[in-house]
Amino acid sequence: MKTIVMPFPPSSLSGHAKGHWRAKAAETRQWRDHAWMAALEAGARKARLGDGDIVLRVRFVPPNHRSDRTNFPNRMKPIFDGIADALKVNDRRFLPKYEFAESEKPGRVEITIGALA
Repeated sequence: MKTIVMPFPPSSLSGHAKGHWRAKAAETRQWRDHAWMAALEAGARKARLGDGDIVLRVRFVPPNHRSDRTNFPNRMKPIFDGIADALKVNDRRFLPKYEFAESEKPGRVEITIGALA
């Protein structure tokens, strides 16, 4: 299993976030690229994934208590896309399992990649 640690994703990555589509597209692309690089640096491409579902254990460690944790998973799409790019798999194979930790500074998200047995 490989673990990727990234900064806590901003609310602007949520599907319902407001803003000009060009700015949103640029930020989404930036996070996707960052996740791709983080996955490669973590050695994710060497993970043994098989052909079935790929479990992603996602642990949210928010930077403060102000956010609504039910919205955190909505921020993950560009990150999942970047990880899928690095693994050279279709992200429909991902089976995310979410955990929510107490806040810490700086916030982060920890994604552990492992195959379903």
